[in-house]
Amino acid sequence: MDLPKLDFKRIETLIDLALSEDLAEAGDTTSLSVIPSDITAKAVLIAKEDLVCCGLKVAEMVFKTLDINAEFKPLVKDGDFCTKGTFLAEIRGNAQALLTAERTALNFIQRLCGISTISKKYAEAAADSVTTMLDTRKTTPGWRNLEKYAVACGGSTNHRVGLYDMVMIKDNHRELAGLEGEKGITRSVERARAMYPNLEVEVEADTLEEVAEAAEAGADYIMLDNMTNEQMTEAIKIVNGRAKLEASGGITLERIPSIAKIGVDFISVGALTHSVKASDISLDITLD
Repeated sequence: MDLPKLDFKRIETLIDLALSEDLAEAGDTTSLSVIPSDITAKAVLIAKEDLVCCGLKVAEMVFKTLDINAEFKPLVKDGDFCTKGTFLAEIRGNAQALLTAERTALNFIQRLCGISTISKKYAEAAADSVTTMLDTRKTTPGWRNLEKYAVACGGSTNHRVGLYDMVMIKDNHRELAGLEGEKGITRSVERARAMYPNLEVEVEADTLEEVAEAAEAGADYIMLDNMTNEQMTEAIKIVNGRAKLEASGGITLERIPSIAKIGVDFISVGALTHSVKASDISLDITLD
């Protein structure tokens, strides 16, 4: 499984922000007042439902931020499917620190596991086809690297990372280009090629006429936005292999198999990241 590299500098920043909003100036007043500072404890992360594991390294970083000497032992790997009751990791360290880190560590790993788990479901829905499931830029601000990593752990594939690594001419670009006259898509593709010759170009198309113009203009990818299955079937005929086709908009899990059978190259789904239910994971602590 090829996974995107984790941006550890950004993750450290996210952890610091998360802990600072939890602790402020006073710190963890409950643990500081109730738990003696010299007690060592063992904690275990437990899956409370079936899930695809993701984010173990992030959880480890949270615990070690508060106790540099904490021992974190993964019991599974990111990308593993784990049934309810699976122990994901063991942590040993200062009891106060483990309790203080608990919610922040869980917030990270529960969301990442939730994304990986839904990613697996979408990938499996298109498994018996030539179609690849893609994520989108509809991510939590600051979390994109982590959330795209989680998508990959679940078996779906990352689309462009940001605005910088691909030219995507979407509806609003197309509308503004149209103010200069006809053939706005053609003009936009030509300008993109001239300014960024090393980047791939994708055009979002709402109609079959726009599909035809994008194909004639030499777009590498054409996004079929909110099209019916019948329209997508016709788009494949129009393009005839001149560009890769991506279905997007109005995509549900139930609809994936029928779209995949049509033979589009990609299906992109914002729901992989923008409306995911966090996985149910608990952290239980016992005296070491």
